[in-house]
Amino acid sequence: MAGYQLKLKRKQQVAEGTLALYFDKPDGFSFKAGQCVRLGLVDPPETDDEGQARILSLASTPGEPELMVATRIRDSAFKRVLKTLEPGADLTLKGPYGDFTLPGDPTRELVFITGGIGITPVRSMLLQAIAEHKGRKIILFYANRRPEDAAFLDELTQACATDPNCTLVAAMSQAERSAQHWQGECGHVDRAMLARHLTDITRPVYYLDGPPGLVAAMRTMLVDAGVAEDQLRTEEFAGY
Repeated sequence: MAGYQLKLKRKQQVAEGTLALYFDKPDGFSFKAGQCVRLGLVDPPETDDEGQARILSLASTPGEPELMVATRIRDSAFKRVLKTLEPGADLTLKGPYGDFTLPGDPTRELVFITGGIGITPVRSMLLQAIAEHKGRKIILFYANRRPEDAAFLDELTQACATDPNCTLVAAMSQAERSAQHWQGECGHVDRAMLARHLTDITRPVYYLDGPPGLVAAMRTMLVDAGVAEDQLRTEEFAGY
């Protein structure tokens, strides 16, 4: 797999505790929406047992001029160093990897169910699907505790508002703890919530990603509702 040298171009907080990092796209690098890369630090001041590189999903689309990843900032050596990097810092990139990508059939209805930082590959796929203008029907169920925790929520809301085939259903499980007035769905994504927004639960192709517990619960719920296993695509974000 090809390796590339990167320089950090800029970084931005995209939700509470979530940092996005932007890079110029290396010459010769291409990827499919939804794929991931191995991002490595160069001579970091500290490391841990996991080493100085991590697999991260590309949140940017193939058509955007910059590469972008986003990650929760947790108390690990890798994340501590990543948080302190300044523009111009050197990193390495290997990839792309993964087949958590859009289906080839543009007529298939797509449902994304994700939570937390699982939104990163979904941002890439959803914006790519909108840009392709193939008329796919897309529904995104996006679960978080509060709006403040939901990376890219405003951007994705605006993107879906411009496309009549795209619907975003954001669900907050602790909306009462938010400083914002929340008027969307409350509680966890469940079969009743899906039924309010889908005419036939068994028809779409489902993309499930996020924390392992969420992915497992959604898979069980959908299979119990009659969705065929070959209509499920999954990716787990265990965090580090």
